[in-house]
Amino acid sequence: MAVQGPFKVAFGDVFPFGAFIKGGVEPVRDFDRSTRENFVQARDKESGELVWAVEVLDADPAAKGTFKVKLTAPVQPVMPEAPVGFPFVPVEFDGLSVTPYVNSQNNRLAYSLKAAAMRPANHKPQGRPAGKDTAAKDAA
Repeated sequence: MAVQGPFKVAFGDVFPFGAFIKGGVEPVRDFDRSTRENFVQARDKESGELVWAVEVLDADPAAKGTFKVKLTAPVQPVMPEAPVGFPFVPVEFDGLSVTPYVNSQNNRLAYSLKAAAMRPANHKPQGRPAGKDTAAKDAA
């Protein structure tokens, strides 16, 4: 089969309305190596780096609930600061990939998201402001 492993995707394709972090960056448990008394952090199978997770809210009005995005890094990633008076941190993920899988609990297709890094959201306006005709200026 030609398609194997995760699919690389652009942040804007997965989160066209943006994404927000709820909570903090947490280490991911390696369930095979951890015991009840001894927590062992998971390592990425490809890079060997530690795996971290953040709880994410999708800004799409049709999205339901929250989900985790896993990050791989040698040390705990630092979250960007939330804007003053804002309860969530707007972020973008670099090196985003999607791994589809069948959720064994309800036999539905689900997705796992992994990113190489996160950064503050870039809030550049898309397109031109409404009501301004700048075509003549741009042509000059």
